[in-house]
Amino acid sequence: MYALIVPASTPFVLLAVVMALSWWEDRILPPSPTEPAEPPAEQLAKLTSD
Repeated sequence: MYALIVPASTPFVLLAVVMALSWWEDRILPPSPTEPAEPPAEQLAKLTSD
């Protein structure tokens, strides 16, 4: 009977891990910038002018 606990609980453990990682990503990690610091055309102009 106890041998069935591990296979039966595996989906719930995996679900808990995915939910914890999602929470960690939303709460702990700093937000990533949604827009680049400069438009690509201006970056390319800077690179070619140097």
